[in-house]
Amino acid sequence: MTDFLLELLSEEIPARMQAKAATDLGKLFADEIAKSGLKAASIETYATPRRLALMARALPLQTDSVREERKGPRADAPEQALAGFLRSTGLSREQLEERDDGKGNKILFAVFDKPGRQTAEVLAEAVPAVVRAFPWPKSMRWGKASSSTESLRWVRPLQGIIALLGDDLVDIDIDGVKSGFTTLGHRFHHPDVVTIGNAADYAMKLRAAHVILDPKERQQIIRDGAAKVATDAGLVLVEDEGLVAENAGLTEWPVPMLGRFDASFLAVPEEVIQLTARINQKYFICRDANGKLANAFVCTANIQAIDGGAAIVAGNQKVLAARLSDAKFFYEQDLKIPLDEQARKLADIVFHEKIGTVADKVARVAELARWLIEKGVVPGRVPGADPEPNGLPLAQQHKAALADMAERAAKLAKADLVTGMVGEFPELQGVMGGYYAAAQNEKPEVANAVRDHYKPAGQGDDVPTDAVTVAVSLADKLDSLNEFFRIDEKPTGSKDPFALRRSALGVISLIETNGLRFPLNAIGADQNGVLAFMLDRLKVQQKEAGVRHDLIDAVAALGGEDDLVRLLARVHALQGFVSTDDGTNLLAGYKRAANILKKELPDGAIAARPPHDGLEAAERALLAALDAAEPQARAAVEAEQFETAMSALASLRAPIDAFFDGVMVNDPDADKRAFRLNLLARFRDAVHSVADFSKIEG
Repeated sequence: MTDFLLELLSEEIPARMQAKAATDLGKLFADEIAKSGLKAASIETYATPRRLALMARALPLQTDSVREERKGPRADAPEQALAGFLRSTGLSREQLEERDDGKGNKILFAVFDKPGRQTAEVLAEAVPAVVRAFPWPKSMRWGKASSSTESLRWVRPLQGIIALLGDDLVDIDIDGVKSGFTTLGHRFHHPDVVTIGNAADYAMKLRAAHVILDPKERQQIIRDGAAKVATDAGLVLVEDEGLVAENAGLTEWPVPMLGRFDASFLAVPEEVIQLTARINQKYFICRDANGKLANAFVCTANIQAIDGGAAIVAGNQKVLAARLSDAKFFYEQDLKIPLDEQARKLADIVFHEKIGTVADKVARVAELARWLIEKGVVPGRVPGADPEPNGLPLAQQHKAALADMAERAAKLAKADLVTGMVGEFPELQGVMGGYYAAAQNEKPEVANAVRDHYKPAGQGDDVPTDAVTVAVSLADKLDSLNEFFRIDEKPTGSKDPFALRRSALGVISLIETNGLRFPLNAIGADQNGVLAFMLDRLKVQQKEAGVRHDLIDAVAALGGEDDLVRLLARVHALQGFVSTDDGTNLLAGYKRAANILKKELPDGAIAARPPHDGLEAAERALLAALDAAEPQARAAVEAEQFETAMSALASLRAPIDAFFDGVMVNDPDADKRAFRLNLLARFRDAVHSVADFSKIEG
């Protein structure tokens, strides 16, 4: 057994591609050598800005012999078909095996014993195959060979290959790039070649050449170093794991350093400063001891500078200052234009060719947001409202004021899409609108709704609870769902170009968090299939909360349930019930009854009178239990007392068990049979008053 080292040296690999590339390298390599029956004890992969590396541990020096087989024609196939198969295999008819296919046919198989091979031979074939099949998101050709579409493609020009099995070189030549024992160290600290002996000394020799191979180690250096330079300056680093990973992908010898920017830039919204630093420059930001944004940042250099990094920091400060100057300019220019004036420009922006402009969407959202308040779907009070009626009940005053604010917020919510700042940083849509609304003295509820109406934008995002924000956010998402479903632009498979799944989950979160009670069909959810789509998303969301999807189906299958709060209350009560002994046994009794009815009464119940010679004790007991449980369960469901409804169903458990034990349903006597089938139909219908138990698994 011995280890195999592979390094693919190239020009700089984009940081965002490195982690997946390392994973792909391991998988492709394992799959390729497996074709020859070769398997490593473990495979480690690494990525730096200039290299992908792989270490396959404990490979055998030779592969085992492999038995292969090929399926041929039937034994009684025409001679021509048999002759063709024999030619392709190089075997005679006597050397083929006959096997029964389980259908009475004899099938011919060619079986080959493939001798083992030297591992070095396998690797010499596997590595070029891996390189040529590599799934880079973007790749390029280079040099003279690039004139042919058959030439090698790699993310950046491939410069070198190390392929060592133990201490021995595996000869590989990929478009003129040949394997060897040498690589390159750090571009500045160690530009000379580094000779590698084997997998065991690879990481050590790279470290001596100022290259830290393991990205996790580079990440920890950045994480700890950035926190330290901030702490040393009396500041607190704003943690950002995405930036940690990205900076690790940009450096082979990371050195975090603290820089400063002019405090006057702090007049710009902090989200702008953070995005400017993060997206454009890959910098961390800092806060002071009071939690306020500080005029400081942490950059990550790729060298240990002889001047302690002073020149590097100065250069980064200059670049950031230019970026922040641009951001400040956009912000100040945007503040000069009222949001109402910006909003008028939305009439010139097409939202969707079949739906209309963004201005059309804004008008619909404003109308729906107002409706949601006026109908009491989104309840709320106005802080500091006049306690005097002024001719109107106080509750009505609150509702009217909230409706006005919701409509106003909706009309301004998309206005920042045409601002200079959002044009520069699309991620700030909504956020900048909130700042601009506050700056032009809109009511706080309006400014907050403009800022937060996109929320929740994904899993883990904050869910608004302020009435005005909830109304605008809910209206915006419901409008998108209804309009795109109306024109049949629904998500299919993994494709969801208009983020409708996210909109549906946002609607569900808003409803659930705020306990909003309203029929989704009232806003047209059912006519386009939106309700069914919402229920599918609900099952996905509730699965993470431990709610069984089949129970959601069981409640939804009854139809007419488009109040998600009520639906979930029924589902939770049902889940609690089916986990009890009564629930488990009642479900078994229901399935038995349903199977009998499906066979004997496929078209529904039949009129039946009691048998002329009286009822059996089990029949009387079930009849009495149904007479009591049916109205009790229905009344409890109407009152939304779903636990009470489940208790009523639980009272049927013993009578239905006794019924099946005590009587023969399919009695030869027609009257008895009909009466007993009708009892089972009543039992099924009583259960259906709560949920369709046929949808419940188990």
